[in-house]
This record gives sequence, structure tokens and C-alpha cells, in this order.
Amino acid sequence: MGRLFWKFFLAFWLALLLAAAGTGTGVWLHKRSLEQEKELPLAKMDEALWLRTAALAFQHGGNEAVRHLLSEQQRTGQAQLLAVDAQGHELLGRPLPPHLLEHVPQGQDSTNRMLITDRNGQQLLLLLDRPNTRTPPPPAPREHATKPPPPPFPHQPGSEPPKPPAGLLLAFGLLASLAFSALAAWYLSRPIRNLRWALRQVEEGRLDTRVHPLMGRHNDEIGDLGADFDRMAHQLETLVNAQKRLLHDVSHELRSPLARLRIAVELARQQPGQIATHLDRIEHESARLDRLVGEVLTLARLESGMTHTPGERFSLGALLADVVEDARFEATESGCHVELSDLAMGKDQLFGEPELLHRALDNIIRNALQHSPAHGQVAIHLSNRDGKLVLSIADNGPGVPENELHSIFEPFHRGRHARKGSGYGLGLAIARRAIERHAGSIAASNRPEGGLCITIEWPRDEVRETARVSA
Repeated sequence: MGRLFWKFFLAFWLALLLAAAGTGTGVWLHKRSLEQEKELPLAKMDEALWLRTAALAFQHGGNEAVRHLLSEQQRTGQAQLLAVDAQGHELLGRPLPPHLLEHVPQGQDSTNRMLITDRNGQQLLLLLDRPNTRTPPPPAPREHATKPPPPPFPHQPGSEPPKPPAGLLLAFGLLASLAFSALAAWYLSRPIRNLRWALRQVEEGRLDTRVHPLMGRHNDEIGDLGADFDRMAHQLETLVNAQKRLLHDVSHELRSPLARLRIAVELARQQPGQIATHLDRIEHESARLDRLVGEVLTLARLESGMTHTPGERFSLGALLADVVEDARFEATESGCHVELSDLAMGKDQLFGEPELLHRALDNIIRNALQHSPAHGQVAIHLSNRDGKLVLSIADNGPGVPENELHSIFEPFHRGRHARKGSGYGLGLAIARRAIERHAGSIAASNRPEGGLCITIEWPRDEVRETARVSA
């Protein structure tokens, strides 16, 4: 699970938790307020019961039983219960509040005062000290009693507790969930709107559009999607520019032979006596056009991934020996020597299209022969190194400028040392596509002693699967 999943998960989970917490807290506070309302009359009844309980304890257990009861009531009771014996001493040694004796009538029992006599005639006075038994302040003069007394403070002891706003907490939970949902929607919709804008720009032909700078700090799948879009747009821009260059170069290369054909036809009409010479010229230019069209079609099929030949297992050494044999036959005219050293014999099995690879290697070796001087040498070395098949083709020609080493494999590229009429610059481009189709790589470098060296590598363990899928 990716980072975007956890962002969604945590956002929705937190929103649900806040909503549930707000709702639960509101319900709990509302329920508690109802319970407090029910417990309020019971608390008033408990104070009267303390007096009766203390009376029963004195009649059946004496002063000692009352002392235990007073200790318990002192920890849990709301009002203070006092017990005074016949000598005027409080059983727990507590002082008697003066306001209680002044406020409570002395001659009769009440809810705050009870005089108890046991079987032996011993008496005990029970006093209940409530907050409302304290001496009230003197009434204000009649002329200043125009305003009613202010209500007790909401949190004052003895006053009824206010009901908590349960609806407010519920609304807070709903607002929190709405805020998180809006934030998540904005977090998603903004990069998606940017992607839609970028797609429309590409649709209108603006292939240089890039969306990753507009994605902000998205370090998740959305950010990866923006980066993938930029790579796609860059690849499309590269391919379209390459197709435009290819179309331009093909048009340029076709223009010259067509012009020579047209001139040859006009000369044949004007010089009937030399029609054989002009027909030979027409045949030669037609052959050049046919070869150019064939190479362009081959390059187009390789770039598009089209193939019609099923793959098969073959020996690279045996294939290379056939190519070298043909090259040696052609090199006899210039006196060049083609040398082959095969050090990977028995470990050079590849899977793919041998005819396609034959044409690629033939183009590379022909290119080396064309740039080698008379009586020069082309050294071909095949070896097995670090689990890879490595093929090097080196000549002792003029080499290639360093700034052109990466361009010689592009279509219609002909360096400054290219010979006039030596080709269209498609041979090495076709070779690179064919080698890459067999999971290989190709690179060019200048030799220290002079000349160009082209190195080709095939990872043997990966070629089989890659070539098999391509086939």
C-alpha cells in the first residue's frame, strides 16, 4: 500500500474519530445532566436520614456507635453532622458553629436539630450544619430594595448545575468532519486539475508542458504520477522531434537522386545516341533510391517494435564468422585486413532474430572498412566477460570527434570525416536499434593509437527473456 493510501486512511479515520468523540461527549454530558437532576432530591433526603440513623445508633450503641457514624459521614456526607453530649462536648471534638445554635430553635426538633434520649435517660443533641442554616444577612432597607437579589453564581455550591450544551459538541464534530473532508477533496482535486490542464496542453501539441512543478509537495503516488507524466511528455517530444527530423532528412536524401533521375531522363530524350549511358545512370539512381527506402523502412520497423520473424537460438560466433567472411571478400579491393578472435566459443548462445543481427553487424563492419585507410586493419574481438558477451570492432581510421561520438548512431548523421557517397547515415542507426532489440547496448570511443572502436555488450542471462518477449 502506497503513501496516498495512508494519507486517505489517516484523514478519514481522524475525521470519524473527531465526529464520534464530539457526538459521544455530547451524549455523555446530556445523560450526566439528567442523572444529576435525579440525584438532587435524593441528596436532600440523605441529609434527613443521617439524623435518623445517628439517633438509632445512639439508642442501640451509645456514644461509641455515634462516633463511628460521624467519622463515616464526615468523609461522604454533603452536610456536617454534629453530636453534643449532656456536658456540651461534641463527640469528635469539633467546635460548634455559633450560627447553627443561633439559627436553629432550641425548644423543638426540626430537619436540622434532634434531641435523643436513650433507655438510661442519657441525652444527645444532633445538629445538621447545612449551608442554608447560616445566619442570613440583614435585609436591606425598604427604600433600597427595589432590585431583587442577584441569583446564585452558576458554579456556587448548592446551586443547580447548568446543563452542558450537548448540541454544540455535536456541531463541532460535524464541522470537524466537514473540514477534513473539504481538505481531502482539495488535496486531491488540485493536482488532478493540474494533470487535466497538462493533458489538454499536450493534446493541443504543446509537448514541452511539464506538470511536476505544479504538484507542490506531493511526495506520494500523485507526485509520482506527475513525474511519470513529465517523462511521458519528454519521451513524446523526443519521438515527435525525431520523426520530424527523420521526415526532413528523408525528404532531403530523396531530393538528390530524384533530381539526377529527372536530369538523366531529359538527357536521354535530347541525346538518343547515348541512351544506353543514360539508362545505366537511371538504373544506378533507382538502386540508390531502393536501398534508401529499404533502410528507412527497416529503421521504422525497428523503432516501432514491429517484427515478423520468430525468434530462435543461435550462436553469435558462427553468425559473426559469416559476416567477417563477406567483409573479407569486399576488403580485397582496398587491401584491408579483417581479423576475428573468438574467445567466447561455446558461451555465445543468444535468442532472437539472427538475420536482423547479421545486418546490424554487417553495417558496423562495413562502416569500419569504409573509414580504414588502404591496407588498414579491422580487429574484431568477441569475449565473455563478467557474465556478458562483449564484441569490439576497432579500425585504424581517422576516428570521430568527441562531440560526435553519441550522434553517429542517429539517423542520417554523417560526420565531418565521412566520405562522399559512402551512404545515408542509416547503417549505424539500424545497428543500434537491432542490438537494443536483443537487450544489448552499443557505444563508440576513439582509440588512443588512432581509429574508432565500437563496443557491444549483451547480458546473456537477460537476452533470452527479452528477445523472446520481443519475438
